Amino acid sequence: MHAESQAQALAELAGKTMYERDPASQALGMTLDDIRPGYARMSMRVRGDMLNGHGTCHGGYIFMLADSAFAFACNSHNFNTVGAGCTIDYLSPGREGDVLVAEAVEQALSGKTGVYDIAVSNQEGRTVALFRGKSHRVSGMVAEVAQ
Repeated sequence: MHAESQAQALAELAGKTMYERDPASQALGMTLDDIRPGYARMSMRVRGDMLNGHGTCHGGYIFMLADSAFAFACNSHNFNTVGAGCTIDYLSPGREGDVLVAEAVEQALSGKTGVYDIAVSNQEGRTVALFRGKSHRVSGMVAEVAQ
């Protein structure tokens, strides 16, 4: 198998395995829409029970969507990888019924450390939040692969 298609197959396997083990993302209705080595795109519809006292999507839910996309992107190489730190900037509100999409892109990967930028937008393409995460590789693999 060509190295690029092998890496893609591994990313898909890691994504499928992680999603099956992720009740938090599942409970919020998140879907893994695309995964490639160093990349993941997830979406989530804003439900009425996700609104804050201002009638907009609570920032914690937006954060969770961005953080989940970050997790899938940094684990797409099939090495167990955890978040080491992150920041988020909220730019505009999410509204009930919006479909928020978080697109995570690997910016750097060196040794055990990676940097990922995640943009969260709504169905109209309006940017809702920008998230940057730093990852740290730990021991083990996401999915067992026959050698």
